[in-house]
Amino acid sequence: MVFGAKSDVQLNLLPRRVHLACGSRADLSDEIALSGDDGALTYGNLPGAIEDCAEDLRALGIRMGDRLMIVAENSLALALLFLASSAVDAWPIVVNPRLSARELDLIRAHSGARRMFFATAVSKEAAVHAQRCEGQEVSFGRLRGIVATALNEEASQEPVSEEPESQVGVLIYTSGTTGTPKGVMLSHSNLLFSARTAADLRKLTEADQVYLVLPASHIVGISVLIMSLMVGATVRLVSKYDPSALAKSVASGEVTVLNGVPATYQRLLEHQALSGVDLERGVLRLITVAGAPLDLDLKQRTERALALPLLNGYGITECSPGVSAVRFEASRTDNSVGTVLPGVEIRLVDSKGRTVEDGQTGELHVRGPNVMIGYYKAPELTAKAVDGDGWFNTGDLGTLRDGGLFIVGRTKEMIIRSGFNVYPAEIEAVLASHEAVVQCAVVGRKVEANEEVIAFVQLIGGSQVTAAELMEFVRPQLTSYKRPSEIVLMQVLPATSTGKIQKHLLAESLRKP
Repeated sequence: MVFGAKSDVQLNLLPRRVHLACGSRADLSDEIALSGDDGALTYGNLPGAIEDCAEDLRALGIRMGDRLMIVAENSLALALLFLASSAVDAWPIVVNPRLSARELDLIRAHSGARRMFFATAVSKEAAVHAQRCEGQEVSFGRLRGIVATALNEEASQEPVSEEPESQVGVLIYTSGTTGTPKGVMLSHSNLLFSARTAADLRKLTEADQVYLVLPASHIVGISVLIMSLMVGATVRLVSKYDPSALAKSVASGEVTVLNGVPATYQRLLEHQALSGVDLERGVLRLITVAGAPLDLDLKQRTERALALPLLNGYGITECSPGVSAVRFEASRTDNSVGTVLPGVEIRLVDSKGRTVEDGQTGELHVRGPNVMIGYYKAPELTAKAVDGDGWFNTGDLGTLRDGGLFIVGRTKEMIIRSGFNVYPAEIEAVLASHEAVVQCAVVGRKVEANEEVIAFVQLIGGSQVTAAELMEFVRPQLTSYKRPSEIVLMQVLPATSTGKIQKHLLAESLRKP
């Protein structure tokens, strides 16, 4: 069975390029569009700033169809370079400066980037990378502290299409669960459809003040940036997450909308606990979460602290990213990721490709105008991920019940123990309900003719809770085959810049002698 709803978003009425969605608004000419540690721009000045930046890129040898890497934290520089890339029909690759030298070099080599740009004014890490790559400061009329590498004279130009569904609007490198980077090609149409749909769903308006703390080097951050500018909202570009600074901004009435990952709210609550000061909501009206499984205990504690429903959602880079979300007007008390977004279709299938019934677990496939063009320079990977009918295999396992979609894990993460299917998300939810647990991750470990369940746990600072005590805590809540064989306590779990735990690194640590 296929699930989906008709969309009110008409693709032919959307702008043909991302930067055109952020055009001049006479009614908002004096209102702040973008504000970061490196400056601010009003809606009246934004179109001119984009064109000036585009001219600077052309003067620096960036051509249509070129790939350019933007190594930057959230900042005015990042936003303008991203939007100006659209104006010159180049492919922007927004890269988090906290990546390692090896990771940056892999992306640079695979993409064949014409040039790398480093926004050093708000990032020491970007400055270090710039020095390593022998970059030189370049002139941008609107920006300061931009360092660029020499031109890659061997860089080829990709074909340019006038059609927004065929022209790449951003190239996002993601490692997924394997650790091997893949370049996801998202079109202008992908980005604009997803942003418009999400803006409508969240009822964003020009009166909103959006606190963008999720890195724009990831698709959720990029989508929040685009949707906010589409409706004329003010975007506060936050270079690095500081829960204390967020609490102050919210309390002072500077934030109406906050989008986060579970770690965003976990750290905010940890700040509250350590400071002993209750959070003040100010004018905050909407809090959303996506990007990683949401523990029900964390959801409930966040809602109590901010007196707002925490609206869960599900997305994936290859889907630009939105697939489903809890509706603004229909909050939930469970950890469902809500209902399918308008214009998007989903199906859940078993190992033989047959659709499953409600309440059963199946692999989640997605189809719609949000699905990527494909993986860059990897047609075989694209063909494996997207079938001839346009269905993208997310690799995630889900179930439909009680009118909502629930994500229960990933196909590759499912543990088969003594013939039983074990979904890590269920065990993680139980562990995370312990008051001393900050975050946790469950992976499988191969043993002779079987698999074991191994849990990695990060405790709140100063906690004296032991692994044995945690084992006793979960024992009555989980049947025998779901209980961890071992609980490993860690000071911090390896995570991406958005807080998504890197389970493949934990699994690899179990294989080391």
